[in-house]
Amino acid sequence: MARMPSAERRRQLTEAAIRAMTRDGVARTTTRSIAAEAGVSLSVFHYCFASKQALLESVIEAITAHYITVVREAIRPRPTLRETVRAGFQAYWDHVCERPGEHMLTYELTQYALRRPGFEHLARRQYELYCETYAELLGQLGRDMRLEPRVPVAVLARYLAAMTDGMTLNALVLGDARATADLLDLVTDHVVGLMEPADARPGGADGPLSADPLPATRW
Repeated sequence: MARMPSAERRRQLTEAAIRAMTRDGVARTTTRSIAAEAGVSLSVFHYCFASKQALLESVIEAITAHYITVVREAIRPRPTLRETVRAGFQAYWDHVCERPGEHMLTYELTQYALRRPGFEHLARRQYELYCETYAELLGQLGRDMRLEPRVPVAVLARYLAAMTDGMTLNALVLGDARATADLLDLVTDHVVGLMEPADARPGGADGPLSADPLPATRW
């Protein structure tokens, strides 16, 4: 087996875990099956991850990174704010449609962590990460388009997280593409209505958008 930097090996095992868990479920996926999926020995797995908690946290971070990458690219400034925001939501939704199993896995991970003693912090970390992700995207949008929200960033990030979390589960269950598109249009209009020029209030671009702290709670 070729030598590989430990960070790259961790990424390899994390992606293998995502594939195995998406296929077999979280509870049925073992360290041995993940190692087999990655094509490495079990000792390599234990060298890279000290515990199953560490692996699951890496899985949660990786799945989030998968879709934030495409959304970040999609919200580069377009002719109008609405087009820019809508493109970001569409990029997220396209990712859900392309990888439904991966997004179903996120809900399974939450339930698994909440029901297993000693794993509860993973569910909290999962939703804190979602909040941090939206705050980061709002920051990018504000910097690129010289805008800031009329409400604290932490509040808007929490709202967007709750909205997309519920919308995604609803869509995975019902499979109603038209209804989902309508929801995306509605939340886009809401976000646009909550943004204003960065110099409209004291503090300007260095005001609430870039400085508002995130609480260490569920978003």
